[in-house]
Amino acid sequence: MIRFENVSKIYPGQEHPALDNVNLEIEKGEFVFLVGLSGSGKSTFLRLVLREERPTTGTIHVAGKDLNTLPNHKVPELRRQVGTVFQDFRLLPNKTITENVAFALHVLGHSQKEINREVPEVLELVGLEDKGDRKPSEISGGEQQRVAIGAAMVLQPKILVLDEPTSALDPVAAEEVLAILQRLVHDVGITVIIAEHRLERVIGYVDRVVEIGV
Repeated sequence: MIRFENVSKIYPGQEHPALDNVNLEIEKGEFVFLVGLSGSGKSTFLRLVLREERPTTGTIHVAGKDLNTLPNHKVPELRRQVGTVFQDFRLLPNKTITENVAFALHVLGHSQKEINREVPEVLELVGLEDKGDRKPSEISGGEQQRVAIGAAMVLQPKILVLDEPTSALDPVAAEEVLAILQRLVHDVGITVIIAEHRLERVIGYVDRVVEIGV
């Protein structure tokens, strides 16, 4: 599903590489936790998976695609297969929860019939089926993060990557988010990758811990 072969990334003007000769394979349906100190390369790893950055050396395969040779016009298709969730949620404040989850479908030109079918299923998947008419400001931080997961899942990606999804949440909300992600792995078969720095929160949920920057 994801394969890094001898991947290094050196940013211009930087003396030390952000990633140095990384070899890693992540299988379909794995729940993987990337752990490392701030600046260890976790976010760089995610940007390389999304083809937001290119490696300085090495090769990367994601969802059957060689990212080194992937034409630029194929990158949007890749990103529809790789859902992304950020620490700051990135929800649209003036839209309801339902409208936030449906937004990508509207942009891609899906019919209202498709949207009416898909969005309630996703809201139920993330445990927010009774809050679709609320605005982001009317729900908790943990619920906002679950909306962000729903918005990423509505396009039915093969891979979901999350950049520090629980760092702004209290322990109870963090556990709720991790339980939903675990269910996505087990019930839907999606591959989930979390980049975080709090290892103690994910023990018992993830299949594998990968330490970055050592």
